[in-house]
Amino acid sequence: MENIQALPQIQVVNQKEPKKVKIMQFGEGNFLRAFIDWIINSMNKAKVFDGGVVVVQPMPFGRCKELSEADGLYTLYLQGLQDGKAVREHEVIQCLQDFINPFEQYDKYLEYALSDDLEFVISNTTEAGIAFDPNDTDFSKCPNSYPGKLLAFLKKRYEAGKKGLYIIPCELIDHNGATLKEVLIQLAKHNQLDSAFIEWIEKENKFYNTLVDRIVPGYPRNEAAQFQMDLGYQDQNMVVGEIFHLWCIDAQSVSDAKQAQANLEELKAKLPCDKAGLNVLFVDSIVPYKQRKVKILNGSHTTLVPVSYLAGIDTVRETIEDEQLGKFVREFIFDEVIPTIDIPHDQMVAYSNSVLERYMNPYVRHELMSIALNSVTKYKERVLPSVLQNINGLHKLPKHALFSLAALMTFYKGVRPICGNAEIKLADDPKFIEMFKNLWAEFDGTKAGAVRLVTQVLGLKEHWGTDLNTLPGVTDFVAECLYAQATMPMREAIQAVLK
Repeated sequence: MENIQALPQIQVVNQKEPKKVKIMQFGEGNFLRAFIDWIINSMNKAKVFDGGVVVVQPMPFGRCKELSEADGLYTLYLQGLQDGKAVREHEVIQCLQDFINPFEQYDKYLEYALSDDLEFVISNTTEAGIAFDPNDTDFSKCPNSYPGKLLAFLKKRYEAGKKGLYIIPCELIDHNGATLKEVLIQLAKHNQLDSAFIEWIEKENKFYNTLVDRIVPGYPRNEAAQFQMDLGYQDQNMVVGEIFHLWCIDAQSVSDAKQAQANLEELKAKLPCDKAGLNVLFVDSIVPYKQRKVKILNGSHTTLVPVSYLAGIDTVRETIEDEQLGKFVREFIFDEVIPTIDIPHDQMVAYSNSVLERYMNPYVRHELMSIALNSVTKYKERVLPSVLQNINGLHKLPKHALFSLAALMTFYKGVRPICGNAEIKLADDPKFIEMFKNLWAEFDGTKAGAVRLVTQVLGLKEHWGTDLNTLPGVTDFVAECLYAQATMPMREAIQAVLK
């Protein structure tokens, strides 16, 4: 690929139509460019929206300089399975209009607060971005935290008599909109700002909670040279994402249900994503949708890893394509998870099928060991809620989830029998690794020994939040699974226990 340097730059080959800047975006990373900016670009192309984005770099370092040099143009590749067929498509995103590093261009940043065109603030500043920083007290220079920057911006806008904004954070924390609002008010009070300004923040600005879902691997290092040769131009800002996308938005940052619904309808009219055919849902509450993602996508990952890895499989895709293991995962999702989530059944089935299709993405090699990090805690957060709801609410034993719990204990023995007892490089809290090392050292290979080991793990009340041995039938069934896994290959154990 030695001819790459001879290729023209992306902005020489592509041109964009100038747009009024309606959106201020905090963050210039891969996810926002492959998700939010793609959504805005799609609405512009469908002519249901007509707006551009000014990108604010939340940290002193970032990609704003590189994006600005490319006139805000970059190539997005979307790839994956669609209706069972492998699809790879690309487009040039053209909605980015301006770029600001507020640490160097603070005056330019604050100048945007005077804009009558600006309507929205969207952010993704990482999970740690929405946090109260008591050191943000000097607004004559750029504050360190994202809430500090936003507060300075809103203060300038308030003093100029401008209208409030639609504020839509995408950080992966619970109640992200409500939390951002609380932190802003806390910071304003900490700085003893005018009570009328604080009231303006609460009343004139509308905050939304969101859930985002799209896998974005980022810059395609291994394929970039070939992609650029195929495209016929250089693009150092190209990004790759999967085809699937989901954006759920609610207005639960206000306590009044009627006002929340009005705020939601107002945003839906302002951002008519549905008219562009996008999978953007304006919902009463994102809580069940978050449960759906955590329980099905994340939960099935955690459930399949120890079972599949000990059966000799290395990737998610190979698991789903395997007749026995694919059946195991599907039965876990459809029989043990879907009944625990309060979303219409047809929507749950459609989402679950989309997750399975994503797992079979031929363009992504998702290693099981990359998911195995901190599996003891992941099981508690992602799978245990379904276990408890099955037993306490549906009065049935979720056998696949519990078989996986036994496999988790077997996995933490640290050896892979099917590969000649190769060492498994466990990555977890040292206390769990040490605990399992001691438990397996004491295991005598008998059924009674399996019961003793299982009883100790299930009895970690401080970790699980309850003594799982008190749940009817759980100790005996998990011990049966563990004994089978300890005395026969994993595939035979599946067949023997789950039949």
